[in-house]
Amino acid sequence: MATSSFQQRVLVVVRNIPKGKTLTYTQVAHRAGRPRAYRAVGNILNKNYNPQIPCHRVVRSDGKIGGYNRGARRKGLLLKKEGAVV
Repeated sequence: MATSSFQQRVLVVVRNIPKGKTLTYTQVAHRAGRPRAYRAVGNILNKNYNPQIPCHRVVRSDGKIGGYNRGARRKGLLLKKEGAVV
């Protein structure tokens, strides 16, 4: 699957989120160079199954954990296990 440069930038940003920390979809979009593309960030992460890209560390701006391609419950458990405050 070919990836766009924006997709690559999103994955690099997410790969660099430290364990126990989170970023919002908006923060990821901003750091990837397209501040208003937060929905695109969600779509990119929804298709990612690479375990080296910790998608579970990206949360909604309203404080809710948001979706996760392996299930929202699992996302919450992973964040809790890492000590992230959501």
